[in-house]
Amino acid sequence: MMADHDSTSSAAALSAALEAALVRELRDRYDWDNDARFGGRLVPPVIVLSDSITHLGRWHSASRLLEISRTLVLDRPWLEVASVLEHEMAHQFVDEVLQVRDETAHGETFRRVCAERGIDARAAGKPGAASPTDPSATGADPGADRVLDRIRKLLALAGSPNQHEAEIAMRKAHELMLRHNVEATATRSQHRYCVRHLGDPHKRGTRVESDVVSLLAEFFFVKVIRVPVYLPRLGKSGTVYEIAGTHANVEMASHVYAFLLATAERLWTANRHDARVRNGRDRLVYQSGVVGGFRDKLVSERVDLKETGLVWVGDRSLDGFYRARHPRITTRRHHVRINSAHAAGREAGRTVVLHKPVEHGPTAPGPRLLRG
Repeated sequence: MMADHDSTSSAAALSAALEAALVRELRDRYDWDNDARFGGRLVPPVIVLSDSITHLGRWHSASRLLEISRTLVLDRPWLEVASVLEHEMAHQFVDEVLQVRDETAHGETFRRVCAERGIDARAAGKPGAASPTDPSATGADPGADRVLDRIRKLLALAGSPNQHEAEIAMRKAHELMLRHNVEATATRSQHRYCVRHLGDPHKRGTRVESDVVSLLAEFFFVKVIRVPVYLPRLGKSGTVYEIAGTHANVEMASHVYAFLLATAERLWTANRHDARVRNGRDRLVYQSGVVGGFRDKLVSERVDLKETGLVWVGDRSLDGFYRARHPRITTRRHHVRINSAHAAGREAGRTVVLHKPVEHGPTAPGPRLLRG
């Protein structure tokens, strides 16, 4: 797999202990993928870290080495590291198990092996990663992006100080999202999907984040799963949420995630003196209520839209993509404490109107949000 740049890593070298722990983590990930994706048919090679600035990863058939770039591991998110590892494992599978050696490196057999196992066949490191010279590498659809732009304009109108006008604009945006996804799923037999990680792996996740991503999966046409990631500089693991869907839906869902977390915090700050809030320990309960109130609004809108004939029945090809990426899925239930603070938050959440993100420049850390 070729690197997309030739710059040297700015990252400081790991200590010997951290590097040994990193290699063990890569081996553990290899063993899991071998069992889950390849039926245990791969014979484990020697995994090494390299200082290559031209390859993110490489399978060496003659020496049976699987090489991973040290720059990649230290400078890029674990999602990309795992993607490169799986990519090289697919090369090993084609070489040693299928013994296909008369095709190009990324030929038909390799692409089929990757597609069957939810592996990124492109040499970009990140599933759905954007290439400066190949915008199509994002899985973006120009038509879908035009729809996304229209939705953004409607969300800008949803910033109106007139609550009635804001509600109408948001409802139209919701209807457009639903109509686009219903029609696209019905008329296109195959989609290109991308994935993105949400959340900070250095911090413990909260019930509010869990509530928000559940809402994304229910209303914003993405699949969501919580996944472990490794933090090589700390020598420990964390977790993030992975969302998968079309480029336009992943973009919108990412915005909604940031917007709702910021809005829940803002409403808590503004209303923490509500008589129904006892003390600061009610913060997460209140914010969970805000998300629940926003969900109530979306449920009501979805019921109204159903009467117009717009019914979302799911996207089977996205389900297949998701299942291939995560062949072993476990489900856990969590209990939600509901009290007067939760009710207060839910009441505030029913007045929330989703706003458009402010566009940001190429050097900005990320989109800022218009406040409601």
